[in-house]
Amino acid sequence: MSPSKVYYTDFHATLEENLLQKLARLVRAAGMEQIDFKNKFTAIKIHFGEPGNLAYLRPNYAKVIADIVKEQGGRVFLTDCNTLYIGRRKNALDHLDAAYENGYNPFATGCQVIIGDGLKGTDEQLVPIDGEYVKEAKIGRGVMDADILISLTHFKVHECTGIGGALKNIGMGCGSRAGKMEMHSAGKPYVETEQCISCGACRKNCAHDAISFVEKKACIDHDKCVGCGRCIGVCPVDAVQPAQDEAFDVLNKKISEYTLAVIGDKPSFHISLVADVSPYCDCHAENDMPIVPDVGMFASFDPVALDTACADMVNAQQPLPDSLLDKVPHTGDYFTDIHPTTNWRSGVEHAEKLGLGSCAYELVKI
Repeated sequence: MSPSKVYYTDFHATLEENLLQKLARLVRAAGMEQIDFKNKFTAIKIHFGEPGNLAYLRPNYAKVIADIVKEQGGRVFLTDCNTLYIGRRKNALDHLDAAYENGYNPFATGCQVIIGDGLKGTDEQLVPIDGEYVKEAKIGRGVMDADILISLTHFKVHECTGIGGALKNIGMGCGSRAGKMEMHSAGKPYVETEQCISCGACRKNCAHDAISFVEKKACIDHDKCVGCGRCIGVCPVDAVQPAQDEAFDVLNKKISEYTLAVIGDKPSFHISLVADVSPYCDCHAENDMPIVPDVGMFASFDPVALDTACADMVNAQQPLPDSLLDKVPHTGDYFTDIHPTTNWRSGVEHAEKLGLGSCAYELVKI
């Protein structure tokens, strides 16, 4: 496969051009306007940031992209799907509150926010794919209803996948709660009995009669359970938990297969900002100091080349003094230095095999 073009610019600004204007110039140079946006529903997939975390992307960047889409006649919205874990983004109401709190609202971005998998994370579309691990991806219906997808990603380190790039933003981010469970888990959900309040919501919403009550505590029969994850979504006290026992390399590959389900049949474009490169995901309600200096803004039609280029550019930087990276031995790959059990290349290499793009790239600086 021939190298894909990845367009790049640094974070230097001038009196004539600020960073937001520079981002607009970057995506135009990379060809985003080649997409036919006229009257098309366009989803900008973004991570709104868990409140308390300050490393997430400023909403100003999203407004730049939304404005360009609107200039081209597109009907644009910002989106993400609900989280699997306990936090401020596990249902649409809390998720919207968190997004607004972090500045992602129509007044700041010029477009609406839609939570892609509905109120409780169960509004999903089953997307057949011929993956090695996934045969039917569970994607938020709001995402699949969009005609075009643009990923706007805060590139960072991740404790499970090595990198948090475009593939993870799309694949994991667009999965419904059941989809996220499928990616994270090799098994079925279980019940933390100490937390169970015997409300019966899980049993009421189980279509496979897999949930019973023993001594007034819910119990899941794994022989009947199909892993749909609805019990996780409806539990009011988060007593139902995913196993989260999948190997990290398999997790990365499942994310790539979910990415294929999202963008396989629709136009897409991908933007990553390598700034505030934190050692953990923006899903944390806190963030550690960056591990390297801010690198730049990147854009491409190829999410595989984009992730590879961003990772290579981070690895080319000097660690920031007193950062987490500065405190661990270096092997040449900062991501595995910080999280030794991860292998980010397993994800991009699998995505390349799926035809999502190329790990080979040509970096074009503007």
